[in-house]
Amino acid sequence: MARMDRDTLADFLRRRREALSPSDVGLPSGAGRRTPGLRREEVAQISGMSVDYYARLEQRRSPQPSTSILAALARTLRLSRDERDYLYRMAGHHPPDSGNVPSSFVRPVLTHLLTQLDDCAAFVVSDLEIMLAQNRLSVLLMGDRRAKRHDAASSMTWQWFVEPKCRELYPAEDHDEHSRVRVADLRATWSRRRADADVAALVDGLLVRSQEFRSLWDRQDVEVHHAARKTLMHPEVGRLTVECELLATYGDGQRLVILSADPTSESYSKLQLLGVVGDDKVSSMIALDQ
Repeated sequence: MARMDRDTLADFLRRRREALSPSDVGLPSGAGRRTPGLRREEVAQISGMSVDYYARLEQRRSPQPSTSILAALARTLRLSRDERDYLYRMAGHHPPDSGNVPSSFVRPVLTHLLTQLDDCAAFVVSDLEIMLAQNRLSVLLMGDRRAKRHDAASSMTWQWFVEPKCRELYPAEDHDEHSRVRVADLRATWSRRRADADVAALVDGLLVRSQEFRSLWDRQDVEVHHAARKTLMHPEVGRLTVECELLATYGDGQRLVILSADPTSESYSKLQLLGVVGDDKVSSMIALDQ
């Protein structure tokens, strides 16, 4: 194990913290912020550590952080793969295997692509179904699902099995299939990264919390869906059918998903209605048409 460089590590953490805005991690900007970027307590909270521990890292007086602490900081600070590897080295650890550890850093070109897909709902998720980025139509269709933290409870798979309200977007008759697909997809991720702490936390937590998950997990189904047709139940525009396409997977564990509809269909018209008038005006528009 290499020697920890406390001075360089402290300076790197501070500079990366100051380079982020609250909105980058899903926090309100607020008024009266006297320092640039995120506060120390915000980084600590999102990363799941005490404020005192994080402060000691920036003050060059901490013990050597563990790899789990470094992984949490890399996610919170939205580090690229190169920055993450640098963080590990300055902390005296070997960088993780790039083929196994996902990143929460969404490439700028991918973010730009999301904004250009104005007639489709598009989003980027991690291999544990943690929402990393959404375009406007995706937010209007699904709600703002962008994760503020990157722990097990932030996974949409966790929310599906633990928080019943998350199922309201889909017809009840489709719930069993959605459950099966989510577990089969998680099995595929688990097979690649079963030694990683984030995967173990999600799987072990669901095994404890959900009998339905346990039953499906025991079936050993393994399947990553690259294309599927889905029916959604939007509270304002009602029932619509979309084609779900997984367009890209990356070595850093990210997936670009696009939800589109046949341009001649009623579902397409409903998507466009959401995109044009926004969620808050859809109800009044539908009332005028009736």
